[in-house]
Amino acid sequence: MTELKNLKLFSTHPHPCGYLEEEEATTVFVDPRLNLNADIYNSLSRIGFRRSGKHIYRPNCSQCQACVPLRINVANFTPSRGQKRCAKRNADLDIEIVKSINSDEHYALYENYIAHRHSDGDMYPPSRAQYSEFLCSTWGITRYVEFRNPEGNLIAIAVCDMLQDGISAIYTFFDPCQHQRSLGAFAILFQISWAKQLNLSFVYLGYWIKRCEKMRYKTDYKPYELLIDNHWIESEN
Repeated sequence: MTELKNLKLFSTHPHPCGYLEEEEATTVFVDPRLNLNADIYNSLSRIGFRRSGKHIYRPNCSQCQACVPLRINVANFTPSRGQKRCAKRNADLDIEIVKSINSDEHYALYENYIAHRHSDGDMYPPSRAQYSEFLCSTWGITRYVEFRNPEGNLIAIAVCDMLQDGISAIYTFFDPCQHQRSLGAFAILFQISWAKQLNLSFVYLGYWIKRCEKMRYKTDYKPYELLIDNHWIESEN
């Protein structure tokens, strides 16, 4: 903990929140010039920090505390009937852990995903440089999960960081035309299963915002834990 107290943090100026239109957001992030090791990164994850590209950050909004870190306790997780059906629908996929997604094939999938699913967000329009900075910074503990259909076509990628106590789900993108497969949900189910196989305790899903419909899916994986007043509290609501 002493090491964490000595970390230099920077803060952004208030800017429009990307999730709640009526709110302003402020973000603190760890000095990107520091050489952070896996121990410090893991400790930061336990207190609500996330990674995006080369940056480790946490919301620090003065007027709003809507962003709540959420993680799944792997040992206690029980799939719903819908999640069991999702896993069954995707049982035919070929799943492989790869070292890099810095290729034309991977970028094309990402470009298509952003164009169809997030054309109203700050990642649109996508670019190869933005993609590389956002997702191809490996940190030495990053793993990429490829999902291919029986024909060998790449249809989804999950980007994960392997922490000491769990898997941090950094980002998932997929073929938007494959909506019947619910690939985003299946990627989370895979990471839960993978964490269990590795005897890891948690899957970190980032921030949950109760008033944001886009975040609602994160509470579908029950029971989950929320970081409230620096304590992880189990909840099913």
